[in-house]
Amino acid sequence: MSLSTWTKRWLKTSLTLLVILIGCSLVFFLNLLIGRHSGETNLAINQVRLRVNPILLQLEQNHERLNEPDLRDQLRFIADKSGLDFDYVGLDGMVILSSSPSSEGTQINLRSALHYDLNHALVAMDGSQSLNLAFPVMDGPGGGQIGNAIFTIPQSLVIVQKSSTFTFFVLGTLVIISILLGFLLIFMKRKIRKRMLSPIHQLKQHAESILKGQYNDQIQYNRMDEMGELYAMLDLMRTEIMHLSEQRIRQEKAQKELITNISHELKTPITTVKAYIEAILEGLCSDEETLKEYMEIMRTHTDKTARLVEDLLVHALQELGQISVEPREVYSRSAFETMLNPIGHIVRMNSLIYEEPEHIPNVLIRMDPIRIEQVLSNLVSNALKHTVPGDSIRINAELDLGKLRISIADSGQGIRAQDMPFVFERYFRGNASPSARNIHEGTGLGLSICKSIIEAHGGHISFSSKEGQGTLFQFTLPIC
Repeated sequence: MSLSTWTKRWLKTSLTLLVILIGCSLVFFLNLLIGRHSGETNLAINQVRLRVNPILLQLEQNHERLNEPDLRDQLRFIADKSGLDFDYVGLDGMVILSSSPSSEGTQINLRSALHYDLNHALVAMDGSQSLNLAFPVMDGPGGGQIGNAIFTIPQSLVIVQKSSTFTFFVLGTLVIISILLGFLLIFMKRKIRKRMLSPIHQLKQHAESILKGQYNDQIQYNRMDEMGELYAMLDLMRTEIMHLSEQRIRQEKAQKELITNISHELKTPITTVKAYIEAILEGLCSDEETLKEYMEIMRTHTDKTARLVEDLLVHALQELGQISVEPREVYSRSAFETMLNPIGHIVRMNSLIYEEPEHIPNVLIRMDPIRIEQVLSNLVSNALKHTVPGDSIRINAELDLGKLRISIADSGQGIRAQDMPFVFERYFRGNASPSARNIHEGTGLGLSICKSIIEAHGGHISFSSKEGQGTLFQFTLPIC
């Protein structure tokens, strides 16, 4: 169950219990309030009327015959059967008939003895267990009052105790819901601590470890909910940071090696050129032929130095994302013939077979000839490092789906399968052919620079190779 669903369910349950608790409290207090302000609700006036009606009816219907003993006995019997005592009093206060014969003929004070209202009768009880309640006796339906019947009624008949079942039910409900709500809140607190606060504390510890550079501790969470997703994302971030850290360390190491290698590579040709210049200045060149030989050697080493400096410059521009490419519209045939002529001479000088393009399509393209020549030079230099005398290097040009495709293929040793994913990576240097010692070892920037230059032209570069059977590099340039 997700944290969101779990939280919603617990919140709904808590709110439901709280609403029930508030509702029961309101019902309970309203019941108390109504009972306090309405005392008559506890008085069973209807029961009293049912008890006294037979006697009142006999008195009203037979008030002229009250002197008859049979009637008087009958009224006393009805009163005894009903559990009541009564006195029939005339309007002058004289007791005419009573359930207690000894009271007949006595005079009573009507002002203090007559209580028509049940509440007033209760007040006048004065601690006794019965009350006196008066009912007027009328002379027929349309006649006037002829007397009063004063009934002595037991308190138990008048005051009916309300059933406490409802009160106890409400109180019990309040107690049970309060206990449930308390347990629910305690359980929710523990759940929140276990499933939210504790995992967040662990996340904090993992974040501190990552901040300290400790990336090897895997971040795990055993539930598939929002917290689990957060843990998974943090672990992915840890893995990515670890990868970037390792990549940065490798890059720093490669840059140090690059500086060391280029320092060595620059030092050797510069020292050689300096030595030959000193020889010329000292007059060791006896003839023009020797001078030309010295000049050729110095030019070779100068070109090597220039290539290294150019690679460093392009590498710096790569780091800044500012490869300097200035394309202009040129015709492909003349541009590539100019680039390929010196390349063929270099290939043949290394005792390799050079196969030049049979036909170069003459189309209008936008390119920077200097940068494209650098790409061709780097690709051919890479081929020379992986070939031996007697191998061949073949260059071809053709149109393919509105693009000019240039291919450089060699029949050399090929690229190892484990090296293929890193061919275009900066600082990567494959194993050169043992016979390619006259070709400078390289900085590991050449193919990376080629990729950047071609992509800056809007083209694409790729390769295919099989170990022991040669390599094919090809790139495309869009046609105007």
